[in-house]
Parts: sequence; C-alpha cells; structure tokens
Amino acid sequence: MCGISGFFYPGNADSELISRMISSIRYRGPDEAGIYVDSDIALGHCRLSIVGLDDGAQPICNEDGTLWIVYNGEVFNYPELRSELQKKGHVFKTGTDTEVIVHLFEEYGKDCLFRVNGQFAFAIWDCLKKELFLARDRIGIRPLYYHYSGNKFCFASEIKALFADPSIPREIDPVALHQIFNFWTTLTPRTTFKGIYELPPGHYQVVRNGAIVEQKPFWNIPYYAPENRWAGTFAEAIEHLKSLLIDAIRLRLRADVPVGAYLSGGLDSSIITSLISRHFNNKLRTFSIGFQEAAFDETPFQQELVDYLGTDHSNLLISNQDIREHFPRVIRHCERPVLRTAPVPMFLLSKMVRDNHFKVVLTGEGADEVFGGYDIFKEAKIRRFWSRYPQSSCRPRLLEKLHPYIFKDPARSRNILQKFYAVTPDDLTDPFFSHRIRWKNTGKNQLFFSDDLLQQALVAYSPEHELLRRLPDGFDTRDLLSKAQYLEMDIFLSNYLLSSQGDRVAMANSLELRLPFLDFRVIDFAATLPPTWKIKALNEKYILKKAFHDVIPSRIISRIKQPYRAPIREVFFSGKSSYVEELLSDAYLKKTGYFDLTKTRHLVDKYQKSDRLITSETQNMALVGILSTQLVHYHFMDGSTADTIKPIEIQRCLA
Repeated sequence: MCGISGFFYPGNADSELISRMISSIRYRGPDEAGIYVDSDIALGHCRLSIVGLDDGAQPICNEDGTLWIVYNGEVFNYPELRSELQKKGHVFKTGTDTEVIVHLFEEYGKDCLFRVNGQFAFAIWDCLKKELFLARDRIGIRPLYYHYSGNKFCFASEIKALFADPSIPREIDPVALHQIFNFWTTLTPRTTFKGIYELPPGHYQVVRNGAIVEQKPFWNIPYYAPENRWAGTFAEAIEHLKSLLIDAIRLRLRADVPVGAYLSGGLDSSIITSLISRHFNNKLRTFSIGFQEAAFDETPFQQELVDYLGTDHSNLLISNQDIREHFPRVIRHCERPVLRTAPVPMFLLSKMVRDNHFKVVLTGEGADEVFGGYDIFKEAKIRRFWSRYPQSSCRPRLLEKLHPYIFKDPARSRNILQKFYAVTPDDLTDPFFSHRIRWKNTGKNQLFFSDDLLQQALVAYSPEHELLRRLPDGFDTRDLLSKAQYLEMDIFLSNYLLSSQGDRVAMANSLELRLPFLDFRVIDFAATLPPTWKIKALNEKYILKKAFHDVIPSRIISRIKQPYRAPIREVFFSGKSSYVEELLSDAYLKKTGYFDLTKTRHLVDKYQKSDRLITSETQNMALVGILSTQLVHYHFMDGSTADTIKPIEIQRCLA
C-alpha cells in the first residue's frame, strides 16, 4: 500500500515539484520513496512495503523501459497472473504485484483491468505513445484525484499532494457543500474543492498532451433481472457463498508481513475473523475499539468472540476527549467535511494496530451494502408495506421491531415514528424512495448555509437531478432492495465509508485495510440472489447468518444490529476546546462565510448553555458538518500545505 502522485506537463516536467508532492503524503508509504522524471512526465511514489519487501521500489518499468508505473494497492491474484505472463514470454526482475500490472498492461492494454482482483489506483506512462493511463479499482477502495489546466494534468492519492503545486487554486466548492449536507458526501467526480476531481470507481482514464482524451467505466455495480438470477437452491447458494468468501479471504491474506483483523463484535467482522482463524491462522491477532459512552460500546460482544476463538486481542477504549482532541487531524486527512465523528475512533484504532507493528488488517466492511444489512433497507420495506396496507394493525409492531431502543414511551414514540415514516402510494414511483427520508432529514441542515452560499450552490442546480442523470438504464424496473443497494453503493460506500472511515484514516497511520466482502466475485454473486434471501421479513443479511451460523456464537448471530457510530453531542462541549471556540466564533464564521451567523450561533448556544443536552440527530450532524467545514477551510485555505512539507530522501529512477 502506498501513495502516488504525478504530473503530465509536456516539455516542463521537473523533479522538485514531484518530490514535494510525494513528500506531502509520505505517511502513506514511510518505507521508501522514488521518482521518475523525463521531459514530459513526473511520477512519484512512497511505499508501504507488504509484498516483495526487498525489491518493490517504485516507479517500476517493463523490460525495455518503455512503460513506467506508480501504483497504490494490491492485486491479490498476482501470482496466477505472473505465471500466465511468464508463459507468454514476459521476463520479471522483481517478485511484486506492481511489476505484474506493467506486463499485464503491456500484454492486454486497458483490458488488463478485467483480469485483476484487487484494490488499486495506478498510473502507467507510455514513453513511446506519450500517453498516460490511469485506473481505479471496481469499488473505489483506493483513491485517485486529479486536476487539469491548460496542458498540465496532475494526479495524486490525496488532494494535499495536488496542493503542493502552488499553481493549483484552493477554493471550497459551494455545490460540494450542498451535496455533503444532503447525501453526506459529494457525487463523484466532484470533490470538496473546485477544479479537483476524483476518478470514479471502476473507471480508467487516458491523458495525451496534458489533456483527458478518454474516461470510461470498465465495471459497473451489477444487477440481475429476476429471470437471470441464481438458478440453484438456497442450500447450493450457501455453499457457493462459503467457497467464494473463503477464497476472497485466502487471497487477501497474501502478504510478506503479518496480517491481523478488526473485530467489532458485529456479524460481518465476526464471520471474517472466524473464517481466518478456522481455515488459515489459528494464532490470529485481532483489534477493536470500545467507547466511554456505553450506548456506543460493543465490547461485551467483542470479548465473547475473542473467548470463542482464542485470538490474541487488543481493545482500545475511546473517550470523548480522544474524539475531540483528534477531530481536527482526522479532518485534515479526510480532506472534506463530515457529518459524523465516526472516522476519529477508526483513526485511533489504526494507530494502535500500527503501533503493534502490523501493516495489514482484514475487515468486514461491505457486507451491509452487498447483503442488505442496513436499517435504511428495512425502513423502505416497511414504508412500502404501509403504502399498500395503510389500515394494517401490524404497522406499530413493525416499528417496534425495527427500533426497539426508541420505545421507552411506546404510545408517544409510535406516533412520532408513524409520522416520520409516513408514505403515500404515489411515493412508490420515486426512484429515491429508499433514501428520501435520510436525504430530507440531512437536507434540513442546509438552513444553516449563508445567503451567499445558497446563491452559489442552489441557483439552477439540483443534486437529485444530477443523480437522476447518472442512474443506469432500466433503474425504475428494479425491485426495491436492488434500487436501495445501488444508491448506497454508488453514493455512500466509496465516497464516505471507504474513504473517511477507511483508506484516509488507516493510511494516515500507514495501515492497509483489506475487505473480503468487496471481492468483485462476492458482489456479483450476491447480486444474483433474490431480495428475500438477503432480507427475510425484517431479518437482515439472512443468507449470511444461515451460511455461517456454525462458526460464530449464536448470540452474535441473533443480536439486534447496532450500526457503528461515535458520540457527537457529548464530545465537543463536555470539556474545554480552544479550536471549537475559535472556529465557531462569530469572527471566524464571518471570515469563512459559509454559514448563517445567527442560526449557527443559536445552535452553538444550545449546546453551550444546556447542562442536560437534548438535541436531535439532525442537529448533531449540523454541528459536526459546520465544525468540519470550518476545519477544512482552516487547514487548506488559511494554512499552507506546501509550508508543512518536509523534504525526504527520494530515489530517482533513470529516464
């Protein structure tokens, strides 16, 4: 796992700028760094050595030096691909998966992307064609950003590496804020900053003469119409799922360094951990977090699985002060506003893992999206039932089953939730039916925007119209769960979950995450399954529970799902915090100009003056969104990324 950067500037490439770019993200690859520079192109790489520890320095070229690559990620099936390429006459000088990609591209061109199973972002420079080829993995596990102006094209693993180039302007995009305060994230390729773009997951890009000449998908989120779905029995599907997931784990355990696992206490990480322990490593090292706030803590479930499997386990207790203290640093790594504090504990967990001398961990991320695990999927199912049977007496019981923790005052809570989830038959024609409530709820926080920002962000623009344009053909004919899963994977998975709670906080501590549930074969297979095999009544991830009921304790199988969250309202005002006071002060709010001063002051006063804080989830998200936006401005508008870059020793490859 690594960091990459580069720029294509015909006749003007230089080593000083590329050295600054790669130095700015050195934490992604602290083991060594290298650059390649010719008259037109500069490529930079910092390496976290995991495969081919002694011979994996990058950039790497093919036999005759006509193709050069910088690469971030892992191709898990590289031994099989290497053997295939050797039979075709390719000669290798290293044992790395990086060199496999170079030869694979040499042999198949852009079609090489169909042959790899991995998580990656890479750039290949063709010296003869004077052409740059970039690609990003199917799911978007690894990031890749770019900027182009005139005949200069720049790319990097993180935006701060692009900002190491002083010619690239820094300006927060008002439309991006509008999207974040609606969808929780931007819509790819848009990022937080004007003129900075993200290569969408499952896409490649071709650049000539410093300009993009082609950008196309090589993979799309799969969907199968009912007539093309799994033709076997449920029992056969279970066996196939087992073999696929075990093989996905086998591939992701390939490394020349020890591999550990995250253990949250939920179903998904428990399955991954149990399968590793049973089939590959019964001396497994596991890691987890607990919380000072009991409502967020899952330590008892974690400990139950540790006792069951006998893993060598470490748990990190996260306090409110920990979250408050590290929040600014995490936002700098995320490079975007967030509406939750959840990335901070993941940042601290990854630091603990790295401090224990592990560079790689497997996690259970992705199972909720692929196998129907989120409450939002079940909520949509209940609301559809209501629209068809508005007089049904089952409605209150469905609510109680979905949200049992709310019903301390059953009559009052039931009435509130029935109003909250109210639906009419006409709503079923809405392509965003499953996510409408979430977006409507989050969108209320746009009321905090300043008039100037509203004018910039909302005039002649609708984020939902943009979403409509990018929906695949025939989307309206899909079943409810398939629609909801597509929206969750297309909008939220890569741009938020795998970024702010994944790559960015893990790589900040030089830690690689590997995600077996997001093996493209597992995703494709799950897409062939009927919706009722994923959610049976209101029993989420039904087929996963049936497939692996014998490898984890029954209490973990049957427990009510607890979504991963971290405290918000308890964090920022329960202790002294100078940065919170400064960034939410009238003076700084006026300076940045993103938020309405009166409304924001009223919200902040509510937190500051109440001993018994009673705030809604929407207000909590507003607070975090406002504060994190102010932090983004502070880090990237007020501060100078370039001034913080420390020179590092870089190996120069000969052009």
